[in-house]
Amino acid sequence: MMTADTAPTPVVLGIDDLRPLPGVTRIARTSGEGILLLEEHRDGFIDELWLDHDLGGDDTIMPVVALLEEAAFDGRPFRIGTVFVHSANPVGAATVVRSLARWGYRVQRTTAQGRADQ
Repeated sequence: MMTADTAPTPVVLGIDDLRPLPGVTRIARTSGEGILLLEEHRDGFIDELWLDHDLGGDDTIMPVVALLEEAAFDGRPFRIGTVFVHSANPVGAATVVRSLARWGYRVQRTTAQGRADQ
């Protein structure tokens, strides 16, 4: 229960196969789990979404990116404050940043430990 003097807990979601992500309230370890996690929050506001590109084996974040792109294409983008891309794969990370920025998402390249890579 929330009282008048308390702020709602921020919704911070992460999709990463290995890393612990400090401050993340829910984490998915595969793209499939990530899609389900986003669908659970479809009608709410996501303060931060943390994405890793390579999710182990042949799995990548691209099915999640496709879901976000399709939602924007349909005129119903997910409501996300900032998408942070923290992949060690520079080409994959650049693809994710470019793809999501194209659809109007606020997205930036970062590290799992900090905010913006400069």
